[in-house]
Order: sequence, then structure tokens, then C-alpha cells
Amino acid sequence: MDRIKKIGILTAGGDCPGLNAAIRAVCKPAILQHGIEVVGIASGFLGLLEKDYIPLTEDRLSGILTLGGTILGTSREKPFRKKSFLFNEIEKPQVIKNNYEELGLDCLVCIGGNGTQKTAYKLSQLGINVIGLPKTIDNDIWGTEACFGFDSAVGIATDAIDRLHTTANSHRRVMVIEVMGHKAGWIALHSGIAGGGDIILLPEIDYREEIIADFILKRAERNIGSTIVVVAEGIRKPSKMSAGTYISNVISGLCKMESRGTVLGYIQRGGTPSAYDRIIATRYGTAALDLIINREFGKMVALKNDQVTTIDLEQVESKLRLVTPDHKLIKSAKSVGTCFGQKER
Repeated sequence: MDRIKKIGILTAGGDCPGLNAAIRAVCKPAILQHGIEVVGIASGFLGLLEKDYIPLTEDRLSGILTLGGTILGTSREKPFRKKSFLFNEIEKPQVIKNNYEELGLDCLVCIGGNGTQKTAYKLSQLGINVIGLPKTIDNDIWGTEACFGFDSAVGIATDAIDRLHTTANSHRRVMVIEVMGHKAGWIALHSGIAGGGDIILLPEIDYREEIIADFILKRAERNIGSTIVVVAEGIRKPSKMSAGTYISNVISGLCKMESRGTVLGYIQRGGTPSAYDRIIATRYGTAALDLIINREFGKMVALKNDQVTTIDLEQVESKLRLVTPDHKLIKSAKSVGTCFGQKER
């Protein structure tokens, strides 16, 4: 069996804390322990199309563990998207395969979310040796219990909720905070519980506006003048309105109370990674290198029962890990009086 001599690594999709920690965990032992040449592909799959890359050395990897973002850059280029399937009159997947071979790569490490893992699987079908690492602040990649980036995002959202409590209490207002999560409500659920949110609204659980209003009015009757509402951006709402704005308007209209909305936005993606994200990114990265050394390709590194394991990319493709209505955290939140916009039985 031929020795692994050269690998490429890229980060694709949205940025998040922990990407540099993962890059470091794959590349540093590859260079120092195995003598493998490593190239960093710039701007995700776009860099593979344009053959834009940099050699990664020990010096380049030094000091990046604590940095947010990604030293390689990223993009949302999707080479299998039909609308832009051609690149210089050649189909993009074929361009990527040609460049992979011209660079002399033995494996390509793809760090990213659902779209990245889907693309990685399709590239593996073309005969490219691929390993996937799951990152996303949404924590919604199927087949793993944790994605790095999520813990940092929850910490940022929780800190924001903590700060809103003081304003809500001072002015006796209803404060609505919108956090990220188009299809999965993990950030809203975790930060809502950690931050003491009184109402938590998730994309996976439909809500009724009148139940939210009734909950707030009953709090007012008990002389609780302030309420914190944590809303995932992907909840049901009018298409041209943000989730936070819509819920804030609903509350003002139905309750005749002052309600203010805050959209946390991209700040959830930024900054230095939490200790947990640095650790899980490091665990994933070193496990990915082990897979490469053993030539176990076409897999994504995952976490199950706090043990690092693997799952075939074919199983990950086109699936989402969503919050279920019977999730243990929802049960715990309801026990302390949190409202999810549904009538309790």
C-alpha cells in the first residue's frame, strides 16, 4: 500500500469559531509525525476550481488555535449546482477532479456544514479520496451529536440574552431576540434555556400567536412586567419579515405592551472559539488524519456518546439533525415554566 504523501484541506460554507483549530489538528501531526506535504485550498471549493492554494507549514499553523474565522478563507461555491455547472466550458466537478490530480493529492479534507458534506460525498463518487469534518453553528449535521462552532455561538447568544434581561427588567418590556437557525432550532433552544428565556420558538415546533400573548398577559397579571422571547430565525412568519420583528409586532398588537426586537445576526459566527469548540475541533482533526493514514476515505468524523467515530458520507448526505418535540431539553425547559407557543396538555 502506497504511503500518503500529500493532502489538501479546505473550509467551505459559512465561517465559524473552531475552523482554524481543526486545520491545525489535521495538518500539524501530518507534517511533524508523518512527513506529509499539506496544501491549503483557498476559499473552499472555489479554490479547487481556480487552483488557488498555499503550502501549509508548521510556521503557518503556529498560533492559529485561538483564532476565529479561517486562515484559508471560505466561500459558498457549490460545484454541483446546475445553474453554474460550467467553468471555462468544462463541468465544475471535472475541473475539480483534474486539479486534484494535477496537484498530486492523495486525499482532500473538507471542513464544512451540510452543503459541504453533500459536495464531499459527490466528489467521492468521482473517485476523489475525501474525508469530511462537521462544522456549523446550527449543530444540524446528521450523524453526529456535536459540530464545532455551535458551542461558541450558544455562548455568544446566551451572553446577549443575559444583557437583555437588565433592559427588560428596567423598562418592564418584552424583549425579543432572534438567533440563527433556518431549519434547526438548537441555538435558540440551548441559549434560551441557558439565558432564562421565558418563551422559546423553534422552526421544528409550530406555535400559536394567541398562546404567546396569553402567556405574556398572565405574567403581567402576576406583576411580572418583563418577558424574554428567544426566536430562531426560521420559525413560521411572513416571508418578507424577520422572525424577531414579526413576533415583536404580534406581541405589541395582541398584548398592547411595549415590545422590542433584537436580531443577533452574524455576530454569532465571529470571535475566538470556546474551549469546548477548540477541543472538539482538535479531536475531529486528529481523527481525520488517522482515517487518512489508514486510507479509510469517504467518511465523516462524528461524535457519538462522547466518543469520536465515523459515518459514511453517503449516510450524511441530504439529511438534517433537527430538534424533536420530545427532546429532553424541551421537557426540562417546560418543567421550569418555559413556553414554546403551544397549548400544554
